[in-house]
Amino acid sequence: MSEPGVLRDGGLREAVGLVLSTVTDPDVRAARLVWSALAEPGDSVAGSLVAALGAVDALRAVERAAAGGLMPGVPGVEPRELAVQLERWRPRLGARLLAAVAHDAVRAGLTLLAPEGAVWPERLADLGAHAPVALWVRGDAAALGALDRSVALVGARASTAYGEHVAGMLAGDLAGEGVAVVSGGAYGIDGVAHRAALGAGGLTVAFVAGGADRVYPAGHAHLFARIAERGAIVGEVAPGGTPTKWRFLQRNRLIAAVSAATVVVEAGRRSGSLNTAGHAAALGRPLGAVPGAVTSATSDGCHRLLREFDATCVTCAADVRELLGEWGPGGAAPADDRPRPEAIRVLDALAARAWRDLADVARRSGMSFAEVQAELGLLELDGRVESSADGWRLSR
Repeated sequence: MSEPGVLRDGGLREAVGLVLSTVTDPDVRAARLVWSALAEPGDSVAGSLVAALGAVDALRAVERAAAGGLMPGVPGVEPRELAVQLERWRPRLGARLLAAVAHDAVRAGLTLLAPEGAVWPERLADLGAHAPVALWVRGDAAALGALDRSVALVGARASTAYGEHVAGMLAGDLAGEGVAVVSGGAYGIDGVAHRAALGAGGLTVAFVAGGADRVYPAGHAHLFARIAERGAIVGEVAPGGTPTKWRFLQRNRLIAAVSAATVVVEAGRRSGSLNTAGHAAALGRPLGAVPGAVTSATSDGCHRLLREFDATCVTCAADVRELLGEWGPGGAAPADDRPRPEAIRVLDALAARAWRDLADVARRSGMSFAEVQAELGLLELDGRVESSADGWRLSR
């Protein structure tokens, strides 16, 4: 690195060296930290630039352009769009400001994750250019590598007793079966889902809209402490970052992306959890919704998902396991125990006390001899009928 820049600043490099991270390359670690402070969540220009050049070279290119040099072209990004973003990044491109971010991370005990290191959630790649440039974790960073079996349980902040009961039931049952519960740490459904997962001794991960070192809402300070002890609190924004409306909306894409499925437990027509559902649908993730009373405005959003987004109706943990492609401890689909129409006709033609021969059963059922004989064989294997020299009858 012959040219001057933030990566050459001794104070910044010293501060970054103290930051916990799964990234071993010091230049990449520093560059990812800088990008997390420069770019807003979901910045597709930053994502495209980093994907094209790598985190380190992309940062050098930005510094050269900020000093009056030429910016290299980026596939899929218009030069004018790149110039606009460069002006947005410029006020944050200062070594002292970035060193303060590193010191905040060290004080809060945060861990920096990036694609170049371990436990990076692979599903985030589905976000393409909108994938995060880095993640900050308070708690167990390894939890991010344990989300293969996970479900996002989200819903309204102004939840009802019904919604909270269902959220607690789903989260507790799923967490007890080893399914990680992902949510947003908010009041209402999110908070209930986290608490129930913790109560079941399972893993839960909270994605927040501000820095992972901040507690928002303040009333969840104790809950966040418990999550950090047993799971993880994850932020895309650099330490100290303030949660804003835009960041909340962008945070939702991460919840949908890292989870194997998303379930909206309770949501009004304008609930922010519908934004999470929209991201899940766009990413092709299985989507479920819990129905409520048709007279309840707090379930309007769920009913809309069921009606317009082809969401799966979820009423219990077994329904969620089906969304995950699981049906039980063995992972096999349940046998369809609905009786076949032909079996019903044969059973109707039999009696519990009287023995009936094949011809009689065929005549009573309106089926052929071959059809009746095949069904009787299957029904006998199931223990539904019994046979003797006198014919067939219903099992006693």
